[in-house]
Amino acid sequence: MPVDGTRVLVVEDDTHVAAGIVEGLREAGFHVHLAATAAAALRGAIHDGPHIVVLDLMLPDGHGFDVLRTLGERAGPPVIVLTAQSELDERVEAFKLGAVDFVPKPFFVRELIARIDARLRTGRSAPTPRVLWADAELDIGARLVTVSGKTVTLTEYEHDLLVYLATRARRAVSRAVLADVALDPLGERDARTVDSHVARLRRKLGAAGAAIVTVWGIGYRFDPGACG
Repeated sequence: MPVDGTRVLVVEDDTHVAAGIVEGLREAGFHVHLAATAAAALRGAIHDGPHIVVLDLMLPDGHGFDVLRTLGERAGPPVIVLTAQSELDERVEAFKLGAVDFVPKPFFVRELIARIDARLRTGRSAPTPRVLWADAELDIGARLVTVSGKTVTLTEYEHDLLVYLATRARRAVSRAVLADVALDPLGERDARTVDSHVARLRRKLGAAGAAIVTVWGIGYRFDPGACG
């Protein structure tokens, strides 16, 4: 079973398949993020610190091999390839590009969970960067936020919003992107939902919450200088 805080990035554009994977992994105790495109997969894998990636190869904006290649060049998290294309040449190519396992479709989610557990026991450790601003600290690897040395309790989605914004300091991020990368893939993901999560996040951070700046007509920007 996963240790507390184990994060899995699932890259799958088939909504039915994705829903089954997400539900099964969450029931098993994993924190799960979902990406439906190669671009979203790279953003999540590089910046959000997942411990492992489950990657479908056929994506609407590119091939999973391109994602594998880029993550290999960046020493990214371990990747389990999940695809309906299970020819020998494709399996060999996936392993050459750095995949740690290959699960052909159709599959049982219980088997996928067992393979994830096995790879995490022997895999690489995910990076654990920290972001410091005002009197606050965000430890991305530990999923821990403190203000004036005291732990701030955030929901999963509040934390993920903070991580995504804080790792892109001074860059405007649209509400649509925040909904895609940081909110429940099976729940409400509109602009009002993003605004509600951000409002609660700001309140919990106190004065340090001023770093989350509204960019009118677009979304939000993380700017430590806004705290004064």
